[in-house]
Amino acid sequence: MNKFIFVSGGVCSSLGKGVAASSIGALLESRGLNVRMVKCDPYINVDAGTMSPYQHGEVYVTDDGAETDLDLGNYARFTKGRLSKANSITTGQVYEAVIRKEREGQFLGRCVQVIPHITDEIKNRILAVAKEDNETDVVIIEIGGTVGDIESIPFLEAARQMIHECGKINAISVHLTLIPEVAGGELKTKPTQHSVKSMQEMGIQPDILICRSPVMLDEATRRKIALFTNVDLDAVFTSPNIDTTIYKVPIVFFDQKLDQVILKKMGVESRHADMRPWQSMMERFAARQGKVRIGVVGKYMELHDAYKSLYEALFHAGLENGVEVELVKIDSSGLEESENVDNILGTAGSAGGIDGILVPGGFGQRGINGMVKAACWARVNKVPYLGICLGMHIMVIDWGRNVLNWSDADSTEFSQDSKHPVVSLLEEQVNVKNYGGTMRLGASETVNEDGTHILAAYGEKRIWERHRHRYEFTNQYREEMTGTGLKLAAFTPDGALVECVEWTDHPWGVAVQFHPEFKSKPTAASPLFRDFIAAVKKNK
Repeated sequence: MNKFIFVSGGVCSSLGKGVAASSIGALLESRGLNVRMVKCDPYINVDAGTMSPYQHGEVYVTDDGAETDLDLGNYARFTKGRLSKANSITTGQVYEAVIRKEREGQFLGRCVQVIPHITDEIKNRILAVAKEDNETDVVIIEIGGTVGDIESIPFLEAARQMIHECGKINAISVHLTLIPEVAGGELKTKPTQHSVKSMQEMGIQPDILICRSPVMLDEATRRKIALFTNVDLDAVFTSPNIDTTIYKVPIVFFDQKLDQVILKKMGVESRHADMRPWQSMMERFAARQGKVRIGVVGKYMELHDAYKSLYEALFHAGLENGVEVELVKIDSSGLEESENVDNILGTAGSAGGIDGILVPGGFGQRGINGMVKAACWARVNKVPYLGICLGMHIMVIDWGRNVLNWSDADSTEFSQDSKHPVVSLLEEQVNVKNYGGTMRLGASETVNEDGTHILAAYGEKRIWERHRHRYEFTNQYREEMTGTGLKLAAFTPDGALVECVEWTDHPWGVAVQFHPEFKSKPTAASPLFRDFIAAVKKNK
């Protein structure tokens, strides 16, 4: 029988359930177990695809085109298990499926209720992930939100039922709570006690507690928590604030023997743990020398999670190149209003000099001209540039406006009246009215041209990367663009769509239509991000 671990949270949100769940997955994988991760999101949206990045952070895209919560990005970076649409369960999906079955008469006239119909649908989706691969040993299910939220109740009830039906040796509860620090440095355990009490009122007795705290908890505090929550003393763990990197969390948990306690509670024979990849990564982190300053010119700079995978990919690339990557977040709207871009990006600017420019993905017209200014500045000043999705559109628009002197060069996303629409809507997208799940989504094959930076980065002619976009390079301008020096560096296998453009006579200027950040890991950086930081380091 498969083993199931339900990870819930209490007291407040943003405690790091995703990182905790991912770290547990990494620890179990280090002991030779095959792990699959599942995220249960209580929101009624069918998926994260139509939500603003300010609402829920970035949208993480899987190979099969699912637009999911950013926590799946953590799962991908910490663990090896495959991720697909099945690994993201939302309230919207569940109710949509149950209502469709009711309309089709599958419930044979019965009254459709939260229990058992909604909870059965949740359980069936979790079990489907477990059965998808015969090699799966453990399924880790993260339940979004906090205990006490009305939206989370059906998922917690489904967890209670599965723990009861599978037996405590096959399904356990891991609960993450907050231990706040008040004036005088005193740690307060009362919020954790109330959080566990709320779980008990749901019919779930947590087997393991992970306490988010400013510092490691001493034994007296752990003993007090154990006494009041009915949790074994050796099952009370600390998730302390870490000032280095989240990738240290698996090592912190390993040192506290969290994985040993989990294996014992699930009746799994203890096996040797191989933590060398994580320890090696931390050694590389400590051995970094020097710093490069990367200006990320984007639209959603106020919220760090809006570009979560991108920032992590830059960190991974810094590890492989032995340098610290300093993020300089530049709001493209502010750059748009600046008369002299060099005052912001140059050595005399307030940012103190940018060593590389990265323009990420995004939607909508706001701040576009600021991004074009940044791309032009990087091109003229021979500063390495990486454009991703929208960042490729920006690179093409800059070339049209500032090299070909088409002052109105634009994307039809931003200007329907442009006489030079160098980026335009795919023909099959013209009449699309529903925005959810209708873009070019998921893994797609790209063929790299000889003598290009992209081929040098990947070392392979044919690669697979993930897409999330509607607009493409307009093919009617291929001749004008290439005739003036812009290199079309990669295409779809049929040659119909441009997937990468590069600057010639430049240290390193590359922009791609896909999102390489989604496949980057701390133990294996994305090839494009790795070579981008290498070029920045060399150029500096």
